[in-house]
Amino acid sequence: MTYDVVVIGGGPGGSTVGNLLAQQGHRVLILDKETFPRFHIGESLLPCGMPIYDRLGVDLKAGPFQYKAGAEFLDERTGQTATYDFSDALSGGAGFAYQVERATFDHTLLQCAQRAGAETVLGQKVLDVKFDDQGCDVITAEAAYRARYCVDATGQDAFFARRSREVEPFGDFGKVAAFCHFENVDETIHAELCERGYIKVVMIDDGWAWLIPLRGRKLSCGVVTRQTGVTTEWLDAFIASSKVVQRLTRGASRTEGRLLRNFSYRNRRPYGVRWACVGDACCFLDPVFSSGVSLAVLSGERLSNLLSPALKEGREAEPELMAAVSRDMDTAYRSIGALIYSFYHTQIVHNLFFAENPAPEFRAGLISVLAGDVWRNDNRFQDMLLKSARRAKGQAQPAGSQ
Repeated sequence: MTYDVVVIGGGPGGSTVGNLLAQQGHRVLILDKETFPRFHIGESLLPCGMPIYDRLGVDLKAGPFQYKAGAEFLDERTGQTATYDFSDALSGGAGFAYQVERATFDHTLLQCAQRAGAETVLGQKVLDVKFDDQGCDVITAEAAYRARYCVDATGQDAFFARRSREVEPFGDFGKVAAFCHFENVDETIHAELCERGYIKVVMIDDGWAWLIPLRGRKLSCGVVTRQTGVTTEWLDAFIASSKVVQRLTRGASRTEGRLLRNFSYRNRRPYGVRWACVGDACCFLDPVFSSGVSLAVLSGERLSNLLSPALKEGREAEPELMAAVSRDMDTAYRSIGALIYSFYHTQIVHNLFFAENPAPEFRAGLISVLAGDVWRNDNRFQDMLLKSARRAKGQAQPAGSQ
């Protein structure tokens, strides 16, 4: 038996590919080493991804997810705060997003892919993929699956990139995240957090921290740093020192701290003959602007839009089939990556984010980039950001850049 496509990884990017291709009548298999639902960090979505969920059959409004109107930036060291509502972006964006618990969210996406007709095999880790002129064999310890095309949606495992040694770290971005969850948050405080559902980005020395309200009186808390040798004690110290965190978590219970290391990188070779990468398997930027999930589903959508007609016409072996997807996603990686670079290496936070009276056009343009709405030609702030990044000495170039 031969599948049209085997997708390695059942997270947001993989589920999107499987769902959309199955809707077009293709025989798709999604493989994942985990069983679902399973824990995953990265709980904040962006407005740029909102339209696709209708295509996937996902009703975020009806699910157990928290409405997100925008973001709040604060610096406890200086007392500065600033809020950014997505509704104040340049016209044309969705104007809102959601905060999600990834275990529930990812499982919902996978179930929607199954309902669309994609087959799934969970709990099997892919060990190898062998290509020939007619297709490929995707091999696990339990079985081998034959396909005409293979999609790598393995997230930070980055299966194809790591086996071919094409992973290039972003040395200028964050290197380590330490995080935990608070549960049974005070009802009044949780209602305050959920009124607008903002993600709170807290400025700290050589990094930043996040506070994300989740449904069920939960609060996600984490810190990201460019330092090395960090342990969960660094998270403990931040929580103990932050008056904001202390107030918001008063009386709440806390889970143990966890670490995620070396997470900012690009895949220098994101596609080839009969295969392509989506989402974090292609590129993962520092999580400060919450781009991971939204760019994963959007890259999955773009890949599916090209792959479906190619499969129907027998063109799936074209070497440059996914070049257009790579260029398209590179626009997002470069734009958001330039903002991240400025976040860490310039005074953009205090000179612009916290500015008392920023130019309205630049403020709207900044919010559009924060919303992930980067495929437009009328954002002067984005143009300025990219020019500044090109001038910056040693600026790392994300996936697909030349």
